[in-house]
Amino acid sequence: MTPRVSSLSHPIAPFIPAAGATVAVKLSFSTTARCSHSPFPAAAASSLKLLRSSPRILLSQSKKSLSCVAARSGFRGGVLVTKCSASKEQLKSAKEDIKELLSTQFCHPILVRLGWHDAGTYNKNIEEWPQRGGANGSLRFEVELKHGANAGLVNALKLIEPIKEKYPDITYADLFQLVSATAIEEAGGPKIPMRYGRVDVSAPEQCPEEGRLPDAGPPSPADHLREVFYRMGLNDKEIVALSGAHTLGRSRPERSGWGKPMTKYTKDGPGAPGGQSWTVQWLKFDNSYFKDIKWSEDEDLLVLPTDAALFDDPSFKVYAEKYAEDQEAFFKDYAEAHAKLSDLGAKFDPPEGFSLDEGPVPEKFVAAKYSSGKRELSEAMKQKIRAEYEGFGGSPNKPLPTNYFLNIMIVIGVLAILTALAGN
Repeated sequence: MTPRVSSLSHPIAPFIPAAGATVAVKLSFSTTARCSHSPFPAAAASSLKLLRSSPRILLSQSKKSLSCVAARSGFRGGVLVTKCSASKEQLKSAKEDIKELLSTQFCHPILVRLGWHDAGTYNKNIEEWPQRGGANGSLRFEVELKHGANAGLVNALKLIEPIKEKYPDITYADLFQLVSATAIEEAGGPKIPMRYGRVDVSAPEQCPEEGRLPDAGPPSPADHLREVFYRMGLNDKEIVALSGAHTLGRSRPERSGWGKPMTKYTKDGPGAPGGQSWTVQWLKFDNSYFKDIKWSEDEDLLVLPTDAALFDDPSFKVYAEKYAEDQEAFFKDYAEAHAKLSDLGAKFDPPEGFSLDEGPVPEKFVAAKYSSGKRELSEAMKQKIRAEYEGFGGSPNKPLPTNYFLNIMIVIGVLAILTALAGN
C-alpha cells in the first residue's frame, strides 16, 4: 500500500507518514523533513515526554520563560493568549543565533517546514482567531505535533529550544517564522520581507483539527494543491513559487515510502548520509528544482506527483517555465509568497506588526490627500488626479521634482513685471 504523503515541503509536495511511521522528507508540510545531519531518535522520545508533562509551555521550562508567560498571558474576547513583548534587538540577536545553528547543524529544511506547518493550517473562511488556524504558535503542543503531517517536527522544536530559553520574550509564533525565513536566506535564497509581533495561543485546546495540510500522492495532484492552498487564500503563482523550496532537502524511503535509500548526491551528507534529494545541491536555494523537473534526466533526483503537476497543469506550467528560465523572477515571487504564508491567520501586536529592517515604510497613495473639501471623491476622479500627478513626474512616495530652469524664468518674469510697474 502506498503511504500517504503530505507536505509543505515546498509547501506543497507533501508527505504524510503511514500509520505509526516516521517520515523524513524535506520541507514538506507532511514529511518529517528532519534535520539533515541527524534523526534525533532519542530526542524525539524525550521531547514528547516533555510535551506531555507541560502542555502549556512545551519547550522552555526555565523560570524565566514561565514568568514571562505568566506576566503576559490573558484573556481576549474569551480566548487565552500569550503575548511576550520581544524587542527588535532581541529578534535580531536571536536571528544571529539561528544562523549559527544552521551553519553547524545543516537543518535548513526542517526549520523551513516548521514555520510552514504552523502557518499552513489557516482557513480563510473562518474569521475567528484562533479557530481560523495559521501562524499562532499552536504547533508547539503535543496534540498538533501528533498530526501525521507533522511527524518529526518535535526534533525541530528540540533544535530551537535553547534559543527560546535565551529569548523568552519572543513568542513561539514569531520564532517559528523567524527560523523559517532565516533558513531560506542562509541557504542562498532571497531576503524575505517579514514582519513580527505575532501573538501565541496558550492552550492545546486552541490547536486546529487534523487534516488541513496537503497530501503528496492524491489522485489529482493539481486539483488537490488548489483545494488546500486556495483555502489558505493563495493563488496558482504562489503555489508554484512556494513549491520551489523543494530545492532544499531530501526524502528517505524508510520513513516516507518515497525516494531511494541513497544517491551519489546524498551518500556523503552533509549530516547523516542517505535519502534522495530533489536537486544536486540540496542545501542551496536556487531555481534548480524547476530546471530538474522540466528535464527529468537524472534518475538520482526525486520527482513526486505533486512536483510533476507543476509542468503538467497548464496554469501551473506558465509559472514553472518562467522560474526555470529566470531565477530573479523566482526569487522575487518566492519572497512575496513566503512572507504572505508567514502572516496567514496571525494576530499581531501592534496590529500592523513591525519589521527588523531600518528605514520608513513608503506611504501608500491616497488620492483624497491631493483634493480639497470634505466630500469623498469618486474612484474615476481619484484615478484622474493620480494620472495627472504622475504625469508631472510625481509619485505616491516622492515629491514632484524641481524644475530649476522654469523657476528661474518665473523669477525673471516677476522681476520684469515689477520693474515695469515701478517705471510707470
